[in-house]
Parts: sequence; C-alpha cells; structure tokens
Amino acid sequence: MTDFKLAHPDGVVLTLDQMSVYWQCSLCRVWSPVGDTPIIRTTPKRDSLKFYGALDVESGKQFALSLPTMNGDATIHFLKHILRCIPDVPILLLWDRATWHKGIARQFVEAHDRLDMMYFPPACPDLNPQEHVWKQARDAVGNLRDYQHLSDLRHAFQTFLEQTCFCFRWIEKFFPIPSYTSVFT
Repeated sequence: MTDFKLAHPDGVVLTLDQMSVYWQCSLCRVWSPVGDTPIIRTTPKRDSLKFYGALDVESGKQFALSLPTMNGDATIHFLKHILRCIPDVPILLLWDRATWHKGIARQFVEAHDRLDMMYFPPACPDLNPQEHVWKQARDAVGNLRDYQHLSDLRHAFQTFLEQTCFCFRWIEKFFPIPSYTSVFT
C-alpha cells in the first residue's frame, strides 16, 4: 500500500466488502404487559438485501450500492460505480478473497489503468475497516422488526451509509511508521 501512495500521492485507497441482511424474524425476549402479547411480523421467505461497500480509508467517505446478488457481474457493476464516483485518480482496492473478487472482476481491474488491487490475508475480516462499517450500520439502523417493508430497510441502510463519516484510523494502526504516515496526510 505504501508503494501505491508513494507512486500516486493523490490516489485513493478503498477497502471493499459485501453484506447481506436477511428479512426474517430473529428470536429475542421482550417485556410486555400481561395479556398484551406483542405482534411480530414474519415472512416465510428469506428475502434479503445485499450491499456492496467501499470505504475511503483516508477521508472516511463510504460508497455503497444495493445490488440483487453478489457475484462477478455485480462486483464489476460496483467497480464501475466507484470509477464514476472517483474520477481521474488512481484507486487501490483492498478486498477479501471472495470468489466474486476473482475471475472476471480481477480481469476488469487489470484492464483499467486507474485500478490496482491487493487482497487481505485469508480469514482476517477484522483487518478490513468495511466490516466495521457494516457493524455500525446494523447497530444504527436497528432491528428488522422496526421496518414494515424491505424497501424501508434498504433506504435506512443506504441513508446511514451515505450520511456517516467512518474514521477508523486504520492507516495509523497498521502503518505507524512516521515516514509512512506523512505520505498519507
């Protein structure tokens, strides 16, 4: 990553990940007055929302897009979205080793001069700041039972992701050497 920033001081470093939120009831205990049993909406379907997200580790800006599936084509669609949102500067993508980050998505990255990529180590989701964005979003948006429709839940997630700055000090944590941190500021 430091090589990328030295070669491209104006470049953007993004951490990417995907998230699914399933529209089904989760078990919990609630207090209610005797004889006033709460009504819990359920659905026999396992409807879900799928979000692609990319966090600019320097600014804390979040780029998010709800897509119907998580596969190579959806990944390419999201990467095109990122290229439109961040024009004219080199972008380093840091992502996990999901199957949809390989194959055609990797070919797409290699075919674009502005894109470069690196993989996180296997089985290390805590290294990816985007995972922490998902956790904050789930905590902030609330329980599924708070929404009558899946579209309401999608809107709540999208709004939270677009209006929140996520500053995790990821660069200082993993690159504490002063000569490196001066490159990123």
